[in-house]
Amino acid sequence: MQVNDSTRALWTTRLGFVLAAAGSAVGLGNIWKFPYITGQNGGGAFVLVYLGCIVVVGLPIMMAELMIGRHTRRDAVGAFIQLEHRRSFWLSAGWVSVAAAFIILSYYSVVAGWTLDYVFRALAGSFTGQPAEAIEGIFDGLIGNGPRQLLWHVIFILLCLGIVIGGVQKGIERWSKILMPILLVLLVLLFLNGMFSKGAWEGIVFMFRPDFTKLTAGSVLEAMGHAFFTLSLGMAAMITYGSYLSRNENLLSASLRVVILDTMIALMAGLAIFPIVFSVGMAPGQGAGLVFKTIPVVFSKITGGYVLAILFFLLLAFAALTSAISLLEAQVAYLIDERGWGRKKATSFLAFLAFAAGVPTALSYNLLSDWTLIGDLTFFDSMDLIASNYLLPISGLLISIYVGWFWKGSEEKEELIAGDAGWIYPAWHFLIRFVSPTAVAIVLIFKAKDTGFFNWIASLF
Repeated sequence: MQVNDSTRALWTTRLGFVLAAAGSAVGLGNIWKFPYITGQNGGGAFVLVYLGCIVVVGLPIMMAELMIGRHTRRDAVGAFIQLEHRRSFWLSAGWVSVAAAFIILSYYSVVAGWTLDYVFRALAGSFTGQPAEAIEGIFDGLIGNGPRQLLWHVIFILLCLGIVIGGVQKGIERWSKILMPILLVLLVLLFLNGMFSKGAWEGIVFMFRPDFTKLTAGSVLEAMGHAFFTLSLGMAAMITYGSYLSRNENLLSASLRVVILDTMIALMAGLAIFPIVFSVGMAPGQGAGLVFKTIPVVFSKITGGYVLAILFFLLLAFAALTSAISLLEAQVAYLIDERGWGRKKATSFLAFLAFAAGVPTALSYNLLSDWTLIGDLTFFDSMDLIASNYLLPISGLLISIYVGWFWKGSEEKEELIAGDAGWIYPAWHFLIRFVSPTAVAIVLIFKAKDTGFFNWIASLF
């Protein structure tokens, strides 16, 4: 049963949806994580595998999530209540995705706070004329300073609150139309700087010349996992955003626009970062410290580095904000749809909870550095492990299995036909039924094995 469009707020324009959904997908994963995992996994061959995973894993699941949301006009939990019943096993897919959104927002806000801190430091010229050791020490000093992290954490949460409380059209859509163009302009400026640097050709070769001798089984799993994570899949956001889509929207076209924009930004981020890294003779595989340690050092050594540092960390902050508002909206939609709360009350309550849940994360490398939750992992690392490595793929696996095997094919076809995309049904249904769930299951199993999850579970008994 479908719900009438008049009962729910909808995106006012196609552009509004694309920018909001792309904003959800485009986050720190594109600009922070993608460049450094590309550097760690050999460059071009990894990029090729990643693009393939986007097509056969990411795109089908994104279409499935948007389809569920639009068909039911409900939040991620309510969607499965409407499709099945309140005691259905499949509600677990909705609950897991909403839980993932909450956990990720709580620690993502802390990391986003780091980007705000670095914007402030870049404006203050903290990286200019400083030795590499001093610049690298800034990050260590930041994560060791609990009160400073909490300050930026609350500022970022308040920014999210201010946008989401405005609603779908006057809040999320309006601000997406402002934030995403600014993000794209910043990225283009940094991309052009990279292309005109002396390390441009070396960066292009590194990104796009495949060297399969450097590609390992672990690299393939990393590519599959990141293809899933970068599109905001499994975290209730796309189901929620899909519930605001009009009936005549072409789901294939809408998904492709989001996927292409998200992938383009990830590639441009790599081409903005690697050329300047190569231009000063530094290695590209610097790991997670690439953005907060290596890049500031690079900016301190090149002409115009002061301005570039400001642009770069503004880019990170905008990307973090566009993703975070979708995480908050996914939770707000649940309280509005299933509990009957008003938007202001739901948004304020969840923003406060996200802040409170993020406090231990902000203290993970200072006051609570001796407190480990899973094995020898800090609270921060434990939350990231639970959400990114388990909750997201579990949610994606459940959704792909449900849509591929248990949801009525006639209703799926109806959703595709409504937007003139019925012709894609056979290929999409094959991928969502066989390829996507298999790939996600493989990633989940190997992540669990690599992180010692099975040993941790055994230790509890």
